[in-house]
Amino acid sequence: MPRFPAGFELAEALTAAARELHGTGTPDDTMHTAVTLAVRLLPDAEHADISEIQRGGRLRSLAWTDETVRFAAEPRQGGHTPHPDWERLWTTPVVRTDDSEADGGGNVLSGLGLRSALSLRLRADRRRLTVLTAYARKPQAFDEDATRIGRLFTAHVSLALDSATVREQLTEAMRTRDLIGQATGILMERLDIDAAGAFDSLVKASQRENVKLRDLARRIVDANSGAGGRGVTER
Repeated sequence: MPRFPAGFELAEALTAAARELHGTGTPDDTMHTAVTLAVRLLPDAEHADISEIQRGGRLRSLAWTDETVRFAAEPRQGGHTPHPDWERLWTTPVVRTDDSEADGGGNVLSGLGLRSALSLRLRADRRRLTVLTAYARKPQAFDEDATRIGRLFTAHVSLALDSATVREQLTEAMRTRDLIGQATGILMERLDIDAAGAFDSLVKASQRENVKLRDLARRIVDANSGAGGRGVTER
């Protein structure tokens, strides 16, 4: 991928990337699209992944372009991050590793032949960070231009990820509403009570059995579709 000059070429590439990101259906789809686009957009990038880092250094991989960087991001000894520099992302939005073999190497990146890394913060709260990282096999692969492009790109990724998350939450809310409505209808018929009484019975059973209302509703609906099943204890 050529280096983008300041101007229309970069703007057009980012616009196309934004369209592709916003066309995804779920947060998982958005993240997998983002790592693929990162390799296409960032000069000299060969691999990319997105990881979630928790306070204390524990992390999990969320999306990756290939198995090489999946293993680069997976926790090692004691489940802690193999990238000490990532701790800096709690206080700065970008961390750049110019050469993983500096100071003798011996770390996970150098062991995988990955000499350069550009880590960009996507999301942050008090407990966790979501980070997109691009990797290259040559040292000092990511300069200020790559960093600038990376920050512009991750701004689009963050917006698309927020949008996909909201859509997923709204979809789940609609599904939950429908599920609770079905369970209420089943209880109305089974207990010969009105809608308010059936919903109250569902809420009380949820509290009594320490089960989320949505999960209890699903259990009732599933049990009702089976042969002679019962989804809630009548007390």
